[in-house]
Formats: sequence, C-alpha cells, structure tokens
Amino acid sequence: MVSSPDAVPRSIRESAVTAGPVTLRRVYSTWWPLAASWLMMGFELPAVSATMARLPEPEISLAAYGGIVFPLSLLIEAPIIMLLAASTALSRDRDSYRKLRRFMWASGAVLTGIHLAIVVTPLFDLFVGRLIGAPMEIRGPARTGLLIMTLWTWSIAYRRFQQGVLIRYGRSRTVGVGTVIRLTTNVSVLAAGFVKGNVPGIVVGTAAIMSGVIVEAVFVGLAVRPVLEGELPAEDPEAEPLTARRFFRFYTPLALTSVFALIALPIGSAAMSRMPRPIESLAVWPVISGLTFTLRSLGFAYNEVVVALLDRRGSVAPLLRFTILLAGATTLLLALVAATPLSWLWFGVVSGLSPELAGLAGRGLWLTVLMPGMSVVQHWFQGILVNSHHTRGVSEAIALYLGTSATVLALGIGHGGITGLYVGLAATFVGYCFQAGWLRHRSRGTLESLRERDLAAARRSRRPDGVRATHERERA
Repeated sequence: MVSSPDAVPRSIRESAVTAGPVTLRRVYSTWWPLAASWLMMGFELPAVSATMARLPEPEISLAAYGGIVFPLSLLIEAPIIMLLAASTALSRDRDSYRKLRRFMWASGAVLTGIHLAIVVTPLFDLFVGRLIGAPMEIRGPARTGLLIMTLWTWSIAYRRFQQGVLIRYGRSRTVGVGTVIRLTTNVSVLAAGFVKGNVPGIVVGTAAIMSGVIVEAVFVGLAVRPVLEGELPAEDPEAEPLTARRFFRFYTPLALTSVFALIALPIGSAAMSRMPRPIESLAVWPVISGLTFTLRSLGFAYNEVVVALLDRRGSVAPLLRFTILLAGATTLLLALVAATPLSWLWFGVVSGLSPELAGLAGRGLWLTVLMPGMSVVQHWFQGILVNSHHTRGVSEAIALYLGTSATVLALGIGHGGITGLYVGLAATFVGYCFQAGWLRHRSRGTLESLRERDLAAARRSRRPDGVRATHERERA
C-alpha cells in the first residue's frame, strides 16, 4: 500500500509555470485533471476484486491475487516503472531514443525471463512457499495467475517508454485516452467472465489485467508513430550525448526508489501468511487496498502539482492551504465510510465479500482512516524535495517506511495472537508516519527558503505603492 512516484506530463508543468499568479483556484485547476487520471487507474483494483468475489472460490482467488500475484508482479516490474520519467526527460533526439529503446527491450526481456522462471521452476516454491509462506490452498491458483501475467512487465516497459515520448512532445491527452482504453478492456473481460460464471476468479481477474495492459501498449505504440516520424529531431545540438554512464547515473536512483517502494507488498503478504487467519487476511487485503488507493491517489496527483507550481513566487501559501484542505477532505471522506453503513455497502454489496469478510474489512478500515490525508501531506513535502532536486531524501524516506513497517510486522509475528490483516494495516500506517516525518525533516530548510522568497517578493510588490503614497503626502 505504498505509492510509487510517477511523472506528470511536461506540458502540464510548463503551462502551470508560465501562467498567471498562483491562487487556490489555480492549484485546483492544475490538480484535478491529474487526479481524474489517477482515479481512473485506481478503479482497476476494486473492479477486479469485486468481480473475483462473485466467481467460484472467491476467498482463494482474492488471497492468491492480493497476496501473491499482484505484489510479486509489481516487484518484478519495479526496475522499469520509472522508464516513463526517463523517456520524458531523455528522449530528445533519435539517437537517445534508440539507446533508451534498446535498454527497454533488454530490461523487459530480462525481467520477463525472471518472471517466467519464478512460475515454471522450483523458484516458485522458494519465493511463494518458503519466503512468503503462503497457505497451500492459494499456491496453485497463484501460479496460474502469475503464468497469465507473464507478459505484464514487458508490456509495461514498452508502454511507459513510449508514453514518455508522447508526454515530451505534448501528447499527454493521448496518454489519458490510452488509460480509458485499458480500463474499457479490463471491464469487458471482467464482464465476460462474470456472465460465464464458471471460470475461477483468479483466471478472470489476471486475464482482465493482462488484456488491458497489452491493448494499451498496442495503442500507445501506434499513437507514438507520428511523433517519431515527424517531430523527434534527428539531432538535438543543445543536448548532451546520452552515454551509458550518464543514463545509469540518472536512472539507477529512480529504479531503486521503485524497488524500495514495492518490496513492501510481498513482505506484507509473507507476514500475514504467518499470523492468525492468513487466508481471510490476504483475501481482504486487496479490497481494502483498492478503496484506500483510490483516495490516496488524490495525493499522488498532488505531488506533481507542487513540482509544477512551486517555482513561482507567492506559491507557498496557496499550496499549503490546498494541502490542508485536500488532506482534511480525503480523511473526512474515508472516516465517513468507516463510521456509517457505507462500509457495509462497499465491502458487502459493491465488493461482494461474505458477511464474515465484510465485517473483518470494516473493522480493519479504521486503521486506514488517516492514510489518504497522510498521502497528501507526504506528497506536499516530496514535491518540495523533487522541485529542489534533493531527491535523495525521497529515497531515504521510502527506505525508512520499509524498515519501520517491517519492524511492526515482525512484532506482530512474534506476538502471534493478532489477526494478520490488522497488523499489516497498522504496519503500513506507522510506516507512513515515519516516511512523512522524514520528508518533512528533509524539506524543512527548502521550505523556509521558499517562504523567505515569497516574503521578499511581497515586500517588493508593496514598495512602489508605499513610495507613491509618501510622495503624495509630501505634495499635500
């Protein structure tokens, strides 16, 4: 339940920076398109979980997907997640594009080979059996799901690489169209599986996810062709040649950040597998994750708003006000769900959980109430660090999150009497608190400098009026 950083369309950043003064309205107008895109992506996990809950063997399928397939697939994919940011920043001419493309194909092939090796060799028993310690009942379905997801990483690598080119050359709207196409494909496959009714949920869910990613990759590959043929220059005389050393110096910290962020998922699954009620905990985990991710995604979008607007004088005050308003609104919304029958409506009716699992989810939801607001605060501080190019603090904060949450999980295993779901959610929340605290600590000096900049700008803007008033009094 951690966020992985993503890049904002460059065109959005530039338009935000070059426009008029930063006001609360301007912050909102910059934020909501990004938030809408994140919300669309956030719809995917709840849709998959709700469909699997209504198909044969719902608990087994949900546990296999949320505890094994999803976290392992994301972890294998982690090194290429930031290809979007790399492509956006570095695809300046055809030579750099070709070099990045070679890296994309090579890394995609290697990671796909690792994925397949885990599925079809004894490595599966090592990772899923010994390291994660998954219950025997979910190992077979998990293996099936992972096999269906074999081309996941390669498709993601290709899609994100080409999306970076589209974003760099002002085609960010095309990226949004691709997201809609992906979700439409997901829903179509889920609907077909639901109508058929006799296919295991793990098969339907992973087939939907895989189909959506492949279709979106094909669409993006076709959409990028006009840019490659007509807009990508043969040579950029202002660009430094992209050497392997320069690329890896740029990309390695980004890749490590993604790995640190996503390794928490299998660690959580491994811990819950060793605590009371493992199958129920792993089954409810993706359902709660889907709901909280949807609200936390509003904070993910805010990170890039901060990066886009913070360069402008007078931006700190409206951004800070929006941070407080958005954090309060998202926290209040999730608290409203947890404290009212909306909780039962979401878990029992929309998500289709059994009464026992819906009750477990409703109680566990209280441990997540502060997470959406915490996400907004985190990305406010993280945006400050990224804007000032002090990205090392971001990696340090994620490492601290990982260490703290792992410590809480270990204590839960040692205690042995608490349901795994509750320990997993508590570990995530405590990790978030330490992550946010470290981001605040690392960004404090930069934030003070920005405030001084804004105060100085405000004094300069008032000075002509003050001089003019003095002259008028002297003339009178």
